[in-house]
Amino acid sequence: MLRRYYRIQLRSPIEPNLAVFAAYWYRGYSCNPRAIYEKLREEVPRVRGVWIVEREHADSMPAGVEHVVAWTRDYYRLIARAKYFVNNVNFPNDFVKREGTIHVQTHHGTPLKTMGLDLRTAYFAGSKMNFDRLLRRAERWDYSISSNAFSTEIWKRVYPVRYRTLEVGYPRNDVFANATAADVEQLRDELGIAPGQRAILFAPTHREYRREYEPTVDLGRLAGGLGPDHVVLARLHYFYGEEHRPEVGGVIDVTRHPSIEELCLAADALVTDYSSIMFDYAVLDRPIVLHVPDWDEYRAKRGTYLDLLAEPPGVVTMTDEELVEAFRSGTVWGEEASRLRAVFRDRFASLDDGHAAERVVRAVWPSEAGDASGPREPAARVEA
Repeated sequence: MLRRYYRIQLRSPIEPNLAVFAAYWYRGYSCNPRAIYEKLREEVPRVRGVWIVEREHADSMPAGVEHVVAWTRDYYRLIARAKYFVNNVNFPNDFVKREGTIHVQTHHGTPLKTMGLDLRTAYFAGSKMNFDRLLRRAERWDYSISSNAFSTEIWKRVYPVRYRTLEVGYPRNDVFANATAADVEQLRDELGIAPGQRAILFAPTHREYRREYEPTVDLGRLAGGLGPDHVVLARLHYFYGEEHRPEVGGVIDVTRHPSIEELCLAADALVTDYSSIMFDYAVLDRPIVLHVPDWDEYRAKRGTYLDLLAEPPGVVTMTDEELVEAFRSGTVWGEEASRLRAVFRDRFASLDDGHAAERVVRAVWPSEAGDASGPREPAARVEA
């Protein structure tokens, strides 16, 4: 019945001032789409932005942010009639892109791990993905947001379809350049970080080739080794169930915190493995530790575009003992770690100056918001 309703709605006129926003398969209000939405409300207030969210996440939507629940009549009417679509992943396979609509693919991270057509040779993903459908979904894009030249070249190769690249930095990282010291202190207080404590954000990525979660760090041992003048903010991947949430002293479980950007702002240092969070956190110019005990396995089974051992953003550790010692010895805060971070930051985060969302809005809605001027102009259309 709803599919028939959708087909009927597709015959209705497109609403020129209606924009759809979504993130992470309708999981809520976050990432690059959120930053673009907020800047659009500021720059082009006549455009009505509506978010799509799964029913289970609807209660997390902020007051004043209009949204519809996925797979309802309101949802099908919205996606049939809107002119603009902004998402950090693809819309579903049965989604119809109408002539005259504009789709903005923001992506949700600088690609360390293999993506798109490069997954054809991946150990697990290559056997699970329909690559013809993947390309059909990508063919809807009119714009592809890129955080750096490295990403631009990868997106061009692994998604060989027609779109215009906007190499403007990541909108979600604008907050790192714009937040004040008072903002950071407030966030730390809200999270329960005591004055004088160093907060270490632990944010590992997902390993799709494993049947279940296997921790790579003993968080209790890490917190105990660091001592009471440190606290660990544990942000496990959202794919993992509640049974894996840490409940040990010296660790604050922030897995369900709605904003990874706020967690980054609150943290004095980051510990991660293969998550793209390392590229975002580099904007803050704070210590990054890569804890990669399964580097050889991950590189073989998922595939990577960087040799992290040769080009790290800071200290690299392989065992819990090495991780604790890196902090206790001060190596994490040392000159060599700072040098490595500076090289990494210059390569991957040079465009993140606090104005990326503004550049996107001015490129996609030029007549209302002015031209795409700014520190870095968007690149020209990329041909397949």
